[in-house]
Amino acid sequence: QVQLVESGGDLVSPGGSLTLSCTASGFTLQYYAVGWFRRAPGKEREGVSYISNRDNGKYYGDSVKERFTIFRDNAKNRVYLQMNSLKPEDTAVYYCASGTVVARSHRPYEFWGQGTQVTVSS
Repeated sequence: QVQLVESGGDLVSPGGSLTLSCTASGFTLQYYAVGWFRRAPGKEREGVSYISNRDNGKYYGDSVKERFTIFRDNAKNRVYLQMNSLKPEDTAVYYCASGTVVARSHRPYEFWGQGTQVTVSS
């Protein structure tokens, strides 16, 4: 069964850090592009970060550049999103998704996880 599962969401204070995990089962994640997206209450889905399946090229949304890092652990069949210097506006449900090509749009991604809640608040 093909499945993506996110974990690592939590309540964190402004300026804090979290690392989200996206674990794949039923397929080998290293052969797929992975995107992290988020949706805050009342807002549209926003692309956060993406990693290519061809050259492991990494891409970031403007609002998270210099603060977030995406990386793979192929041995664990996972992709991580390291989030530093968190701000209240980073509060959202974070989703990972996989697809055959890397893209900033959510449309090419075929498989999605159920999401994990990140709340940044004092």
